[in-house]
Amino acid sequence: MIQIPDIANATPIQILFCVLSVITLATAFLTIYSKKPMHNAIYLVICFTSISGHYLLLNAQFLALVNLIVYIGAIMILMLFTIMLMNLNKENEVHKPRITRLGAIVVFCLMCLVLIAMFMNSKPIADGSYDVTGEDYQSIQVLGKLLLNEYMVPFEFASVLLLVAMIGAVLLSKKEKTEK
Repeated sequence: MIQIPDIANATPIQILFCVLSVITLATAFLTIYSKKPMHNAIYLVICFTSISGHYLLLNAQFLALVNLIVYIGAIMILMLFTIMLMNLNKENEVHKPRITRLGAIVVFCLMCLVLIAMFMNSKPIADGSYDVTGEDYQSIQVLGKLLLNEYMVPFEFASVLLLVAMIGAVLLSKKEKTEK
């Protein structure tokens, strides 16, 4: 049986979580559904910002700041420059077919139903306590030791992958400039 939470007795954090969730889902949907590339990028920035709000609610300040700096500060700015340089707002550009938009709506609704069912069926711990290992992963020193000791190989693979992607983007852009 689905239990609907009592809104009158909701704490401010629960209300903020619901507001951030609505903003995140709405802007994620608008990112996919919007026809204009600049609007897509703006909706994605708002989505990333609301996800940073979720991180703050989970007391993960480091992840919230990294999300703001890396995703909004770096990746989205690069995407905006790419959109501006490619001039994707041309009238002769082929828009997404209706079947693609319909598919996006269906997948979005199914994902929402799965997430709602998952959250409704989750059971909190009876006494409200969690298993604590004593390790503070909010500390940058502990996080650095963890990344550079236990997860060194995946960390280096990610950096090499980003380097190769950057070199590929530079080579592709130079090739297009020389052809024109």
